[in-house]
Amino acid sequence: MNRAFNRKKDKSWMHTPEALAKHYIPYNAKFLGNTEVEAPKGTEVVKDAVRKLKFQRHIKKSEGQKTPKVELQISIYGVKILDPKTKDVLHNCQLHRISFCADDKTDKRIFTFICKDSESNKHLCYVFDSEKCAEEITLTIGQAFDLAYKKFLESGGKDVETRKQIGTLQKRIQELETENSELKKQLQDIEEQLMISHAPPAGSMSMKPQSTDVFDMVPFSPVTPLVPTPASNGCPPPPPTTLPPDIRKDLFGAEPFDPFTCGAADFPPDIQSKLDEMQEGFKMGLTLEGTVFSLDPLDSRC
Repeated sequence: MNRAFNRKKDKSWMHTPEALAKHYIPYNAKFLGNTEVEAPKGTEVVKDAVRKLKFQRHIKKSEGQKTPKVELQISIYGVKILDPKTKDVLHNCQLHRISFCADDKTDKRIFTFICKDSESNKHLCYVFDSEKCAEEITLTIGQAFDLAYKKFLESGGKDVETRKQIGTLQKRIQELETENSELKKQLQDIEEQLMISHAPPAGSMSMKPQSTDVFDMVPFSPVTPLVPTPASNGCPPPPPTTLPPDIRKDLFGAEPFDPFTCGAADFPPDIQSKLDEMQEGFKMGLTLEGTVFSLDPLDSRC
């Protein structure tokens, strides 16, 4: 490695400032991976990282694994590493965290940069393989640094601080979303435990309903008092009609029929006269075909 970008005023850049400030410059390359390094810059530092990652990639290649392809998006805000098919962001290296960038003149396909990780604060060296654009990508990152530094001087450092605050807020939002999802899961677990605790235990005996007949009716028992059931509208049923105790009732609650206690106006005259004759005959005794019926138990004729 014998090239590191620097800020030279007479440097001839490849892209317009607007392309890097308002948009980004895309490149395709193969990603060998990243590894932790001891220092934020230095040629020997990146040489050791390249040797280490090349050896790991050689082992993976012997196992049948291919070197993954990525898309680089370079702007004054940083270098994004994306999946070229899904466009998912694999790594987002902010420009103010990149401390060193270089390409290898002995192997023109290799270029690297060192970036400080935002979570672990470790310095990671990212190594890429580009057959034709290694030097161009290195110069493009250098141009992005030059433009970002000029913008920093024009804003008096406020622009960089604003980006840092935005990055901190975005990180906090992600933490809160993760915490919120965990709390929702805990609440769901508590609700499931409450449902299980209120459920009746297996094999428990429930109150046996009253037996019914084939018509789904409660069997009638003459010795069991009838209990009034509430009406369907929720109002209590009317009280039962009470009768004098000296009046007997039959099995169905009706008064027994007695033709001899009926009044004269209850039957037609011809039927009433016959009833009177029958009543008089029982009182005085009648002779029917040689047999005497008497209401007197002491009468020996019967």
